[in-house]
Order: sequence, then C-alpha cells, then structure tokens
Amino acid sequence: MTVFRVVRTTPLPAGEAWRRLTDWPAHSAQVPLTRISVVTDGPSGEGTLFVARTGVGPAHFDDPMEIVRWEPPAAGRPGRCRLEKRGRIVLGWAEIEVRDSPAGSVVTWTEDLRVRGLPGAAAPVLARAGRRVFGRAVDGLLRRGPESRA
Repeated sequence: MTVFRVVRTTPLPAGEAWRRLTDWPAHSAQVPLTRISVVTDGPSGEGTLFVARTGVGPAHFDDPMEIVRWEPPAAGRPGRCRLEKRGRIVLGWAEIEVRDSPAGSVVTWTEDLRVRGLPGAAAPVLARAGRRVFGRAVDGLLRRGPESRA
C-alpha cells in the first residue's frame, strides 16, 4: 500500500474549488498522457463511473474508477469525495476533501495508489511520484481561469 497526501490552500471558495477538482474531464489537461472519459450520465455523484486512459496509441492502460462517496461542501461542512479504483493494473482509492478557510479553502487529496505486480519495495518511489503528479494536477485545476469552465 502506498498512501500519500497533497494539501493545498487556495483563495477560491470551497464550492468553486470543489467544482474544479471534480470536473473529471478537466484532469486530462493536468495529467501527462492521460485522457479521462465519464462513462455514466451526469451530474457526478455516488455511482458515477469514469476511466483514465494513460499511454500513447496501443501502449496504454485504463484506470476505471467509481465515486463511492459524494458530499459537496455546504455551509459549515467540508466536501468529501471518495473514488475506488477498479482496474486490473492500478488499484486503490482517492479521497478529496475541500473545506472553507478564512483565506478561501483548503484542499486535501489523499490517495492509496497500488500497481499490480509492483513490489512493495517500490512504494516510496511510487508515493513520491504520486505526490508530484497529483500535486501538479491539483495546482493546475485550482489555477484554471473562468475561460476553462466545462
């Protein structure tokens, strides 16, 4: 098991940070060589299925995910989303929490990332890579301007 956490503060209100972080297709522009397709009809909520396809041409793999917890932020309550990874190669889960703060909001992305066949000794390297990739993705999603709204 490789668990890592990314924490960011943003001047965005919690509702807007949540909207940007849960715009699944927008993650495609933030994660290298990855395209995300939502499989179920919207809007997002418990039971929503989507697939992150990573690779080039025939050299790719799919990372199917399902939303198993969906609680958008509300007055006095943080937003929480939990994704379960359902793939043959990438396993684990991710939890996104968005809470109000005096300066805007705080985002916490926690992920248990496992790759089938990868030895446990590789966990520290996988955690560092995960923090870097997902940290950049969160930064990019929170930085998007209004012109990139879906």
